[in-house]
Amino acid sequence: MQILLQSDPNTDSSQLMAEHFATVVNAAMGRFGERVTRVEAHLSGANGQPKTSGNDIHCTLQATLKGLDAVVVKDQSGNAHQAIDGALRKLKRAVGAEIAKHDPRGQRSQAAVAAAVSSEVVVDSADGVPAKP
Repeated sequence: MQILLQSDPNTDSSQLMAEHFATVVNAAMGRFGERVTRVEAHLSGANGQPKTSGNDIHCTLQATLKGLDAVVVKDQSGNAHQAIDGALRKLKRAVGAEIAKHDPRGQRSQAAVAAAVSSEVVVDSADGVPAKP
């Protein structure tokens, strides 16, 4: 998986930040294996200005999925670490949902459950005769 970090001059773009980002992305997205081919982050200050208050750091994450559309999430916080962590929580959920939506195993199991429920027969335990619904 490729991991890229881009930032504007108003945010922390040090080598340490890039290493932190790679570490947390690998930890968060590792469970998806080879289905996630790339994660790219864009860190920026609010309105391109130096930090002045509260939630001034914006983080946009884009995950490229093999054979599926890319997933994009955003978060903002008071510092780059918090913005990355918040966006990664959203990205894990969004990627999991996107993969599950296109997983043929999930569709088969849903169809099997529906078929089993529709053909289920309720038996009255007193006499062993099927009960009328």
